Amino acid sequence: MSEILICRPHGTTLKRARKGAEHIAEELGEEFGLDHEWDGNTLRFQRMGVTGHIDVSKKEVEIYVKLGFLLIALRPRIEQEINRFCDENFGPVA
Repeated sequence: MSEILICRPHGTTLKRARKGAEHIAEELGEEFGLDHEWDGNTLRFQRMGVTGHIDVSKKEVEIYVKLGFLLIALRPRIEQEINRFCDENFGPVA
């Protein structure tokens, strides 16, 4: 198993941060076939070999992804895509 954890400050409202998280989940869903649903301020996603969540708080977004054995080779690409989406939706890392 391989894990990815990315935390980003968002500097916006909780509503806008949730919208950004939804956008990230939709784009990753299209590209990697993930299903997602909200549980409070946590967006949970999954598909065969991948589980994770996006926790949205007033100041920060935390993205956690757990990859199964067969997807470990895709870890760098998935992490790169998550960072790109975070840059687009929440701004670049300071």
